[in-house]
Amino acid sequence: MKLITAHRVLIAAGIAFFAFYALLQARVFMTRGGGTAALIQAAVAVVVVVGLALYYRSLKTWGQR
Repeated sequence: MKLITAHRVLIAAGIAFFAFYALLQARVFMTRGGGTAALIQAAVAVVVVVGLALYYRSLKTWGQR
């Protein structure tokens, strides 16, 4: 396994984790009245997901060099 493949797997796992965390915090905010802290954490997690997804897409050409 090449190092770039392992890196892609770890980035994909990070994307999945933060997407799950964002959904979890949004659920806490909506159902349990988690306050603004849960909403802010969900929003930050979504921003991290978008950032990691953009970074993951930029890795397409790394294995071909």
